[in-house]
Amino acid sequence: MKGQKERTELISRRSMLKGSAAFLVGGTVGCLGDKLSPPAAAPTAGSPPPLPWPWVKLDPLEAGRRAYQNYLKEPGG
Repeated sequence: MKGQKERTELISRRSMLKGSAAFLVGGTVGCLGDKLSPPAAAPTAGSPPPLPWPWVKLDPLEAGRRAYQNYLKEPGG
């Protein structure tokens, strides 16, 4: 009983109103930001081939070389 009484005293009416108001404002700003942002550009490259894609056997050494080279590249460059 004592633990339950202490737990209920931690939440006041004021803190509950502040938290719910902040949640409401955050949700509203999130929705408005989504509506006001410009639409994403559609990919200009051709459409992908239809599914299921054919299975291709990979060379493990070549895949490892390419992964290592791409890891060493600078981001954005």
